[in-house]
Amino acid sequence: MLELYQTEGIIAEPAGALAVAALSQIDLRGASRVGAVLSGGNNDVSRYSDVLERALIHQGLRHYFLVSFPQAPGALRGFLDDVLADGEDIVVFEYVKKSNREHGPALIGIDLDSADGLDGLLERMGASDLLIERIEPDSPLFTFLH
Repeated sequence: MLELYQTEGIIAEPAGALAVAALSQIDLRGASRVGAVLSGGNNDVSRYSDVLERALIHQGLRHYFLVSFPQAPGALRGFLDDVLADGEDIVVFEYVKKSNREHGPALIGIDLDSADGLDGLLERMGASDLLIERIEPDSPLFTFLH
């Protein structure tokens, strides 16, 4: 669905895009003609942000974390410098400062250029002095993100 929309400007419903997706998975060498039915009547553009989110998570390119930042100047800068690397972008940042004067929790969503980069990110997070908890897609907590 996303590829059709991003490359061809075609809005397809999930089942409608399935035939086109299947074409990329089969060997068509030697085929004289191939046809695929593409439909889009059961979809609207307002759903695409959710479709994109789910696709990035499924591909291992988007991950969510809870980070407890100390209430000190430079805490966020330290996270950016020590934990994030090239190809890792913060796409969600929700910070909540309640009554705790020592720490403030933040929900952070990070997009990776490649799913292979997750191990390095987790390693740098583990070496950090910050309390960082990964929110797994199968976690009940994850349902609050959507």
